[in-house]
Amino acid sequence: MVGIVSYGAYIPRWRIRTEDIAEVWGQDAKAYKDGLMVEEKSVPSLDEDTATLAVEASRNCLRRVPSVNPQEIGAIYVGSESHPYAVKPTATIVAEAISATPSLMAADLEFACKAGTAGIQACMGLVKAGYIKYGIAIGSDTAQGQPGDALEYTAAGAVAYLVGNDDVIAEIEGTYSYTQDVPDFWRREGERYPQHAGRFTGEPAYFTQVINCAKGLMKELGSKPSDYDYVVLHMPNGKFPLRAAKVLGFPEEKILPSLVVTRVGNSYSASSLMGLAEVLDKAKGGERILLTSYGSGAGSDAFSLMVTEQIRKIQPLAPTVEYYIGRKEYVNYATYSRLKRQFKGVA
Repeated sequence: MVGIVSYGAYIPRWRIRTEDIAEVWGQDAKAYKDGLMVEEKSVPSLDEDTATLAVEASRNCLRRVPSVNPQEIGAIYVGSESHPYAVKPTATIVAEAISATPSLMAADLEFACKAGTAGIQACMGLVKAGYIKYGIAIGSDTAQGQPGDALEYTAAGAVAYLVGNDDVIAEIEGTYSYTQDVPDFWRREGERYPQHAGRFTGEPAYFTQVINCAKGLMKELGSKPSDYDYVVLHMPNGKFPLRAAKVLGFPEEKILPSLVVTRVGNSYSASSLMGLAEVLDKAKGGERILLTSYGSGAGSDAFSLMVTEQIRKIQPLAPTVEYYIGRKEYVNYATYSRLKRQFKGVA
């Protein structure tokens, strides 16, 4: 049985409200709040980046399994589109911080917001093949959006998953991927901010990948929406996952428990994984979860997870997603700009 052995999340303390961003740019705050279904977003501090967020999430992941020796971790993959270095891995920083063995595979992954789930698939294969005992897959981002653009309402966060076959808390029953060349979102070398194709990001991009991927997995497994207690979908905003879940045949009550985007924003590579962590914080043995990520460019990874009774033992051993959502302090736009280093030459 290969699956998730542990998990850990991290969300920065700082928050900025949607209306505070909209006011600066003369935007209709109500239209943005209603359109995106995002009340506020998390903001990294001056000393926080994708690497530090990934380290905190990984440490929380290992807190839940004190019996696991970090020296037994054979692979670390960090999925992100905001790695702090253009040429230097984030994964080696995480490995050093958690005292992992040097005899491990480490790599940074990049596929917009689904790079973290790609890491889970890589760890699954290595564990199942017997090459490693444990692998850590991380989705971590400090989302980069151009000031005044809709992408400025994106956020920061990280989630780490320990994959193995001992004391599994959620068995991975199957995984399925769906990928097409859809240029809905991109950033060329040397450009500071990404660009997006507006409405094009919906139908041919997000909805096509997510819906076909989730359907493909259920077809392979012979499962249907009624077989699942929860569905977790990538959350670029609050509306897209609700609509996709409805198209797939899931009632709203099965996706609402994972919809953290409304309170912390879209944390990119951590987005769907943060929703899964929120569900795992409250899940019980015997419950079933369908997870489908999405990454612009474009593609999705889907997983069917069966929760085991083991989860009760580890849930209270590290801070929950709700803890980090509730642990917050608000900043105004001026402070937010400083924390995000939006002005060149400003420390």
